[in-house]
Amino acid sequence: MADKQKAGAFDIRVVIAALIGVYGVVLTILGIIADPAEVDKADGLNINLWGGIGMLVFAALFVAWSRLRPIAVPVESPQESPAE
Repeated sequence: MADKQKAGAFDIRVVIAALIGVYGVVLTILGIIADPAEVDKADGLNINLWGGIGMLVFAALFVAWSRLRPIAVPVESPQESPAE
């Protein structure tokens, strides 16, 4: 009979969340230290800051999704071979 185990860190949603989260942190930092001249180019909207915050929210939603609905991976229990 096969038991079930959570995918954990090998869940693709966690990997995607980590990548998007790293990019979100970088963009948020760049948005915080942005030069006012760069912000003026975008009609006064700090795109890096808002994009980074959006990515962080997206990453948090992916992590919450993977925690609330984990993927169950079947695990085969080792069977003893018949004695010859």
